[in-house]
Amino acid sequence: MKKLFSPWRSKYIESFSQSGEDKGACVLCKAFQDRNDDEHLVVFRGTASYVLMNLYPYNSGHVMVVPYRHVPDLADLSDEEILEIMALVRKMMKALRDVAHPDGFNVGSNIGRTAGAGIDQHVHFHVVPRWEGDTNFMPILADTKMISEDMHEMLVKLRKAL
Repeated sequence: MKKLFSPWRSKYIESFSQSGEDKGACVLCKAFQDRNDDEHLVVFRGTASYVLMNLYPYNSGHVMVVPYRHVPDLADLSDEEILEIMALVRKMMKALRDVAHPDGFNVGSNIGRTAGAGIDQHVHFHVVPRWEGDTNFMPILADTKMISEDMHEMLVKLRKAL
């Protein structure tokens, strides 16, 4: 069996307790409640959900679409929330195509810690742009993940594209 190793995620996952909360406050709730969109890298705010840059991205432009309601599972979301979340996923894919020109995307959600959720008490959806050849030897040999663009620059580009 081959094993995948992503050491850059360990700092992120370890910053949360087993319940997915950091010092009693959910980081995803805090990001929209503070109303400091630049500090929290919030790209866009909708009626029922919002979009923010992932602090530990797999690739440049990796964003998360997050409902405002603090619920752990897709099944806990209302039809209206699901509809807006999927509309924002589509909107972010279009914006990323406009500004970053990826060859494809990974879109999905990890429901529960066992499924890989670093924040397992607040469901969220990842939109990860992908490019032909975007994986390389650096994570394996140098314990380093290469992100080719500054997050704040990508944030500004995405906001303009929206």
